[in-house]
Amino acid sequence: MGNIKIFSGTSNTPLAESICKKLKIKLGDLDIKRFSDGEIFVEVNESVRGSDCFVVQSTSNPVNENLLELFVIVDALKRAAAKKVYAVMPYFGYSRQDRKVSDRSPITAKLICDLLVKSGIEEVILMDIHSGQIQGFFDVPVDHLYAAPIARQYFTKKYKKDLIIASPDAGGMERARGFAKKFGDLDLVVTDKRRPKSNVSEITNVIGNVKNKHVLLIDDMIDTGGTAAKSAAAIVKSGAKSVSMFCSHGVLSGKALDVINKSHIDELVITDTINNQSKLKKIKKIRVLSVSNLIAKAIKRIIDKKSISDLFL
Repeated sequence: MGNIKIFSGTSNTPLAESICKKLKIKLGDLDIKRFSDGEIFVEVNESVRGSDCFVVQSTSNPVNENLLELFVIVDALKRAAAKKVYAVMPYFGYSRQDRKVSDRSPITAKLICDLLVKSGIEEVILMDIHSGQIQGFFDVPVDHLYAAPIARQYFTKKYKKDLIIASPDAGGMERARGFAKKFGDLDLVVTDKRRPKSNVSEITNVIGNVKNKHVLLIDDMIDTGGTAAKSAAAIVKSGAKSVSMFCSHGVLSGKALDVINKSHIDELVITDTINNQSKLKKIKKIRVLSVSNLIAKAIKRIIDKKSISDLFL
């Protein structure tokens, strides 16, 4: 692997350790402390001079704490004479704020990208980003990874026939279409979502035939679970045999776990981009697949100066 080192913030240390295990290297030695007033202090406990350093940090809840922690780690590595610092962000917080929603609102995702570059990051690895345009917000190279191969491997074993792909709304059709192609050009359906008011969604009907089919709902993330639950209910009402769901990022905020448990979703499959496995152990409907092997392969290809896109052919 050459002279590379992998460090982890506190947001997803298990994933960083798993990546290191796949690459057969030790996780970098780093102290991260909080002073009594909440300030973050970072100290690198090994030499990084001339090394390519990868920092694994999901900017999930607490989003602002994890972001600032990432900034400080990067600054510490740069001041310790690291050759190059890469940010490995399996989950990118603020990704839904990628455009102005009113005349006087910010584009916060762009601001975060600018701050990350300013902190000293020279290349970024992202996983299933909410909006593809965010890659253009960075003024450094971005390697965008997809969890589709992991989902395909799991669901093709589970469903041998009668499987179709569904999107919970029209905005996710491009993502769902990409999954359908990976599964061998499966049929597509979409549920029609309306928002009568803020934070309230209604599923009015299902566009496409789901009768006697196993339906796999696809989305990049699941947050409160409301839209997913309503989509599943509409699909079952339309005659589907079963409804499963795959989301790369299990945000699962608020009462999401209770919503999923009571929904028509037979199984929700997420990945470990967000470290919430401890609260999911008793939830039989939820299964977690690891992206550590995929990220490890991407890191190795970056170091070996090989194509990342070959991983998704």
